[in-house]
Amino acid sequence: MNPYMQMAIREARRGIHAGDGGPFGAVIVKDGMVVGRGHNSVLRRQNPTLHGEVVAIGQATRRLHTHDLSGCELYTTGEPCPMCLCACLWANISHVYYGCTIADNARIGFRDERFDTLMGGRQQLRDYLTETDRDACLALFDEYAALNHETY
Repeated sequence: MNPYMQMAIREARRGIHAGDGGPFGAVIVKDGMVVGRGHNSVLRRQNPTLHGEVVAIGQATRRLHTHDLSGCELYTTGEPCPMCLCACLWANISHVYYGCTIADNARIGFRDERFDTLMGGRQQLRDYLTETDRDACLALFDEYAALNHETY
């Protein structure tokens, strides 16, 4: 398993057990160094934009003192929703690696697929997105599904 995806899974696990939000953790890497990490904090912070990827982007930009994350890669436990995907593009992240798919997100109650359809899909970005370590991320999603959690 990719070590950065392992970190993203650990980050997501911390968040779900704290009741912060869904099983979405993200890690941003530049030149082999982790420069940002985050997990879904929608419920804890009562802010629908605080997905794991957005939190990680915020940490990376603060740590690197720049809005431009060119040369960075993002690892996330779930295929990014349209908002997060656009945030990655705005931040100039070079590539996104994800575990679970948009369809997997729907399986545990998230509406990403609906918004993805409204926005026209992501077929043109397939070279930008790479699925990896799906089985490990599915196990995380199963762990989340077994918890008593708020659906949003």
